[in-house]
Amino acid sequence: MEGLGSEGGAAAAPLAQWRSDFARAFQYYLDRSTPHTVNRWLGTLVLAMIYILRVYYVQGFYVVSYGLGIYVLNLLIGFFSPKVDPELESVDGPSLPTSGSDEFKPFVRRLPEFKFWYSITKAFVVAFIMTFISLLDVPVFWPILLCYWIVLFVLTMKRQILHMIKYKYVPFDIGKRRYTGKK
Repeated sequence: MEGLGSEGGAAAAPLAQWRSDFARAFQYYLDRSTPHTVNRWLGTLVLAMIYILRVYYVQGFYVVSYGLGIYVLNLLIGFFSPKVDPELESVDGPSLPTSGSDEFKPFVRRLPEFKFWYSITKAFVVAFIMTFISLLDVPVFWPILLCYWIVLFVLTMKRQILHMIKYKYVPFDIGKRRYTGKK
């Protein structure tokens, strides 16, 4: 009787070791990809195109695509939002300036770019895998889902842009003045 418990633990040990080694190697390559922003996003774009082609050729899985779109929209809101919303909280630390006389405080995202990229990439991989499960291919009239998603996107982004204008923040580095120092 005592031998049965030790055999189960011995069989699980190589699996646990393999999982640990895989997780370590995965994290190593993930860490190495951090400074390569353009290459990471190009890879995600390729994954998205593969997913779109899969849905197009199968002519199904529109509910999965709709769920993916809602999830990406949620991530986009987090990416465009400040970490501390001046509308909801009073803050002791750095916050967005609310008037022209306030000192400059950097824009800190609620969802950093790397986590945004990683979450979108994982979402496309999971959605792609879900297209191989026929149970998830629910027959729906996809134009209604598309129209509903577009309306949801427009209303959400309108609210987010109005929030950006009200609190005078821009979540992008494009067009901002860069100081190079003395030459």
